[in-house]
Amino acid sequence: MEEIFGYVENIVFAGESFTVARLKEPRKQELTCIVGPLPALQPGETVRCLGEWKHHPQYGRQFEVKEFESKEPSDLMGIQKYLESGLIKGIGPAYAERIVQRFGIDTLKIIDSDPRRLSEIPGIGPKRIEMIETCWQQQRGIREVMIFLQSHGVTPAFAQKIYKAYGDQSIEKVKEDPFALARDIGGIGFTIADRIAQKIGIPASSATRVQAGIEHMLWELSNDGHTCYPEQELKIGAAGMLQLGEDLVGENIQASVRDGGLIQDREMVWLKPFYHAEVGISRELRRLQMAPGNLRQVHVEKALQWVEEKLKLEFAPEQKTAIAQAVQEKVHIITGGPGTGKSTITRAILRISEKLTDSILMAAPTGRAAKRMTEITGKKASTIHSMLEMDFVSGGFKRNKENPLKCDLLIIDEASMIDTLLFYQLLKAIPSSTRLILIGDIDQLPSVGAGNVLKDLLASETVGFTRLTQIYRQAAHSKIVTNAHRINRGEFPEFLGESDFKFVENETQEEIVATIVDLVTKRLPAKFRFHKFEDIQVLSPMKRGLIGCENLNVVLQKELNPSVAPLCRMGRTFHVGDKVMQIRNDYEKLVFNGDVGLILSIDLSGQMLAVRFEDRRVEYSFSEIDDLILAYAVSIHKYQGSECPCIIIPLHMSHFKMLHRNLLYTGITRGKKLVIIVGTKQAISMAVRNDEVKNRFTGLTAALKETGLDKTLSANSLL
Repeated sequence: MEEIFGYVENIVFAGESFTVARLKEPRKQELTCIVGPLPALQPGETVRCLGEWKHHPQYGRQFEVKEFESKEPSDLMGIQKYLESGLIKGIGPAYAERIVQRFGIDTLKIIDSDPRRLSEIPGIGPKRIEMIETCWQQQRGIREVMIFLQSHGVTPAFAQKIYKAYGDQSIEKVKEDPFALARDIGGIGFTIADRIAQKIGIPASSATRVQAGIEHMLWELSNDGHTCYPEQELKIGAAGMLQLGEDLVGENIQASVRDGGLIQDREMVWLKPFYHAEVGISRELRRLQMAPGNLRQVHVEKALQWVEEKLKLEFAPEQKTAIAQAVQEKVHIITGGPGTGKSTITRAILRISEKLTDSILMAAPTGRAAKRMTEITGKKASTIHSMLEMDFVSGGFKRNKENPLKCDLLIIDEASMIDTLLFYQLLKAIPSSTRLILIGDIDQLPSVGAGNVLKDLLASETVGFTRLTQIYRQAAHSKIVTNAHRINRGEFPEFLGESDFKFVENETQEEIVATIVDLVTKRLPAKFRFHKFEDIQVLSPMKRGLIGCENLNVVLQKELNPSVAPLCRMGRTFHVGDKVMQIRNDYEKLVFNGDVGLILSIDLSGQMLAVRFEDRRVEYSFSEIDDLILAYAVSIHKYQGSECPCIIIPLHMSHFKMLHRNLLYTGITRGKKLVIIVGTKQAISMAVRNDEVKNRFTGLTAALKETGLDKTLSANSLL
């Protein structure tokens, strides 16, 4: 391999696993293009790269980096670039230039050993010096962590996150238990932790490693929706991952069960939080069903007649059944697809219940779903998280068994999105006297989090429910609605004439990308006056590939919101004005997985980025922005519970692993005014035919049946 050396002039592109940068080599006029896995690289850093020269057919000569070592810059231009990058909080481009002009080659030495001398620079006062000094010390700690990790074969991409979690104890903590990284640090998986453990000298067959691997695998399975997993399959999977014998893995599963780290019931194995949540859900539902309610009984026929007059509507028989059951049972579920009247039924239940009590709460899993609920009913709805009130001291919710919600009626919309852990927390906070109504569509994708709560509740036959099937007059005119139901029945959608459901046939992935760019940037804004950011959303079945979310975001960002000075951090590139999505629940900021916002500002000096979510401004430090991704294109899974005037879905046989009926159904039901599928009829046909819903292993149905709940008469039997 060859070696080159220089300082980083600028970052052209920073992805999760691939970076393009321009390097200024000593005594060379032209900048060198370097490419490869270069995480956390910053402008101004001095790097020594090992690799090979390559010729790219489009971009020309490049140096493909295999290994690299980063050092502090050693010349004036490198030092200034380093300080300008925003790496040191309190120093932006203007101050960087003044500081280097004043202190020259000794700049970094002065910041390190005598930062008070920065007061010699006009405009830098005691507060800014303190900010710079604090950040510099943090960076020194981070550099030490980076050096330690690099010496153990790990890239420095996560050093800042490790330092944020462990502080000055980072190296000691990692040495003590490297597998804690996988548990404590978002984004660091078992593979990286295992690599460090091997370097430290922890044997491959040690109980510490094997049990950490089993636990890791169960958490990974929970990301696929499983709350538990068959012991035999867990044993086989973990043995393959750890490259150990199944007998040894089996012994360690049993050891973890004996120690209380895992829970086993029959042939299934749980992580403790999921087991306690499923058993707890069954217990809390029994409590609600068995306790008397605060709301008095109503004369159902008279109530139905009264609410029809008030809403100026005539309900169909199944709608009457849903309303009647919902105003009589302590817990009731209403499920149905688009156009079946769930919103109308919600309004009717609300109007009747308002005659009985003023104590009514409404909530939904996401901010957009809650906002839509408010618009439909005229009554304020909140997110479930905000209703339960996060307690930052305990890490739980302030609303709980000891401090329950105050309501006689609680209506939850988009209930198919609620995962097991959240549903348990919700139920614990509901008073025994409260009536609970869950509304959702069980044919949509299940929750992003582990579990399949709504479907398991119906399967248990321990909770009354009404399933709506009839499409009503107004909705029947929408091809979005009628095609959603056709797809749900396994029928190919109709593309006839002018309608709100369109298909653009493109055979190649390159054509699909070009069509999407043209639709978003030109045709749709011109024809329908759709706003490029707010009214159009691209939903892709997959993250990877040419028409996956990641590449589409890069392409659309370049077309919709180019910038000459992007922020490149943690493998992500952001511009002011970018459309972004939060990808983890942050209870302190009150932003949650799936929330979409717009970047308002990027402060390199203060190392802060501000995002507008709905009508709220939320600030992120640069070390937190890996919680954000670009959202010009997002996965259908991530967009559950949200709606947009126009939805564009690329569908191609390259997506074959993800071409499922419920995925396509969920995607098209996100569109309010227009849905456009771009791709091939073969891919649509495959998705429509593929009704093999990915099975989720859960224990909720069994837990519900075992609690001895009185079997409630299903409303379906009354139709």
